[in-house]
Amino acid sequence: MSDDFMLDTDDLERRMDGAMANLRTEFASLRTGRASASMLEPVMVDAYGSMTPINQVGTVNVPEPRMVTINVWDKGLVNKVEKAIRESGLGINPQLNGTIIMLPIPELNEERRRELTKVAGQYAESGRVSVRNIRRDGMDQIKKAKGDGLSEDDQKLWEGEVQEITDRYIKLIDTLLETKQGEIMQV
Repeated sequence: MSDDFMLDTDDLERRMDGAMANLRTEFASLRTGRASASMLEPVMVDAYGSMTPINQVGTVNVPEPRMVTINVWDKGLVNKVEKAIRESGLGINPQLNGTIIMLPIPELNEERRRELTKVAGQYAESGRVSVRNIRRDGMDQIKKAKGDGLSEDDQKLWEGEVQEITDRYIKLIDTLLETKQGEIMQV
C-alpha cells in the first residue's frame, strides 16, 4: 500500500492559488492615492432589502486619475449609495450631481500611508496563515499515509515537496506585499 500513496500537490497549489487571489483582491481594495474602481468593491449598499455591491446598483467609472464616478441606475438609491461610501472608512467625501456620485480622491498624507502599509501587512500575514494551513493539511495527509505503511524515505520526499510549494507561495506573498507597500508610500 505504501507504493500507492500519491499526494495531490495540484490540489494544494490550487488552494494556495485561491489564497493568493483573495490576497490580491484585498490589496486592490487598498487606496494608493490614485483612483481605482476596485477600491469600491468592499462597499455594500442597502438596496431593495439586502446588502448589494455598488457595481450592481450603478456604473463605476474612473474618468481621471483622481476621480471615481458612480452613475446610480435607480434615483431612489442615490442617497443610500452616498451613505454607504461615507460609512465605508475609505476617507472619501462623495459629491452628488443628480444620479451621478463623484468621488474626488484626496492625496494621502504620510500618516495615512503608514496606516495603509500596516493594513497591507495584516492582509499579507492573513495570506501566509492560509498558505500554512494548507501546508499543514498536506503534512497531515503524509502522516496518515505513514501510519498506513508509507516508507520514511517517501515521507521525507513528500514533506520536502510540500515545503517547497509552501516556500514558493510565501515568497510570492512577500513580493506582493513589498510591491503594494511601495505603491502606497509612493507620493
